[in-house]
Amino acid sequence: MLETPEETAALQGLLDASHAGATGHLRSIINDDRTLTAEQLVALLTGMKVLSVATVTAAGEPRISALDGHFLHGTWTFSTAGSSAKAKHLETRPAVSVAHVDGEDLALFSHGYADLMAPGPERDEVEAHWTSHYGSSPWSWGDDIRMYRLRMTWAVAYAFKRDELLRARGVTD
Repeated sequence: MLETPEETAALQGLLDASHAGATGHLRSIINDDRTLTAEQLVALLTGMKVLSVATVTAAGEPRISALDGHFLHGTWTFSTAGSSAKAKHLETRPAVSVAHVDGEDLALFSHGYADLMAPGPERDEVEAHWTSHYGSSPWSWGDDIRMYRLRMTWAVAYAFKRDELLRARGVTD
């Protein structure tokens, strides 16, 4: 949990705006009893989570694959090899949809832009986190590893049985 109060507040603002602007159909599924707050998400999304990341080919065709993701500073970080199809898509079309779905218990659906992380203090912090988790630096995994931070423009969080989930995972309001 590296989120600052400002980052948590910004995430909450995005969650509120996204939910308010969602279709009636989506709001009927992700109703007030099934939404999660930014603080709850931050507490629930610790450690590595499997993400479904969707990109778009040059022909406009969607492609989805699973990636390791870490929720840091109120958004996802994820990596891939520079030689991957995903990296090629993101070079020219950085718009993505990213979902973490944990059965019916928990989900975070988001859209935004995958920003390639440049060397510097922010990337150093992400590298330290990932290195601590995996026991090696992501940049030791290949010749051209790309690390991205998702710049979310839309996000909704879902928990089918929110109160049960929060109790079971030891998250208090």
